[in-house]
Amino acid sequence: MWLKRFFASLTLCVIVLPAWAEMPKEVNFGIISTDSSAALRGRWQPVLEDMAARVGVKVNAFFATDYAGVIEAMRFKKVDLSWFGNKSAIEAVDRANGEVFVQTLAEDGAGYYSLLITHRDSAFKTFDDVLKRGKEINFGIGDPNSTSGFVVPSYYVFALNHIDPKTHFKTIRSANHETNLQAVLNKQLDVATNNTEQMALLEKRMPDKVAEIRVLWKSPLIASDPIVWRKDLDPELKAKLKAFFIAYGSTGPKAAEERARLLQIQKWIGFRESSNAQLLPIRQLELFREKTKLEADANLPAAEKQAKLAEINRKLADLNEQLAALKK
Repeated sequence: MWLKRFFASLTLCVIVLPAWAEMPKEVNFGIISTDSSAALRGRWQPVLEDMAARVGVKVNAFFATDYAGVIEAMRFKKVDLSWFGNKSAIEAVDRANGEVFVQTLAEDGAGYYSLLITHRDSAFKTFDDVLKRGKEINFGIGDPNSTSGFVVPSYYVFALNHIDPKTHFKTIRSANHETNLQAVLNKQLDVATNNTEQMALLEKRMPDKVAEIRVLWKSPLIASDPIVWRKDLDPELKAKLKAFFIAYGSTGPKAAEERARLLQIQKWIGFRESSNAQLLPIRQLELFREKTKLEADANLPAAEKQAKLAEINRKLADLNEQLAALKK
């Protein structure tokens, strides 16, 4: 009888183990649409093959027609990790269970810059021309989730100068960096957003074309691009992926070859460890832009405006606290 009670009691002592994701046989790496899929595949494929060999899983490239497509793919677990810009990384972190774990290292060791560009033959010679002669300008802006193509110029060019780009310009269209660059070179656009990384690629591929571009405006420094993974990936896989990126282009007998491959993608020479904290300044820019737009809205009821401004100020104060804590 006592044996029956003993074995019955064992059924109550069930140990529940945490549910971890299993080490997969393959992963999908997302690549944001700064250029055509064919061009991006050609530049990224050697790096992805190195990743597969080092990590021990098959690595598939995932492309979409816009940044949002890669973000949504991560949200629905069709993408496991991805190269993003800071703005698109914010969306991946907030909406797709993403987490920044490394960031790219630029060749100059810093970051990169947003630009406004025009053709050297353009009638628009200065940044002041962009501000004062908008109705003459066919303008090209970046993907809404692009940091340098949309978020940074939206604040520094438009919000600070009290400009609504939708009404300021003769026409406005949205496209990726390469498309906007080629449209300026072909004189299909008068002015467009771009960045120093894309200009560096142009100099490598078509050095004679660089002289045809005039830079009208250059932003403050932008933090270099993050690589984001889904937080629910297998811990063993995460450890191997981080080790791959940290070492790539910096250690080992093939470091020089690896750096050469990275330079074909953008002006990169490697990666360093990072976190979601690198996104805080871009979150600030987004809130400042929203605040500036709200303050200029004469049609919004005063009480509603004050409530929304108070909420933005609360969020800004929280971001300031986080940034201050990081500097200690």
